[in-house]
Amino acid sequence: MSASDKISNAAQDLAGKAKEAAGGAKDDEGLRREGQKDQAAADLKQRGEHVKDAFKG
Repeated sequence: MSASDKISNAAQDLAGKAKEAAGGAKDDEGLRREGQKDQAAADLKQRGEHVKDAFKG
């Protein structure tokens, strides 16, 4: 996994956490779910990168 991929995934995860928190604070279910979706996407990308790394090594 390249450093830029790690940074991108971490940024997406943090943005998702921020959206989820903001949605909870504003009682905005749509924003909260969008944040959860962003976090799940970042996690999926990270897992995919780990799989690719496992096959390279």
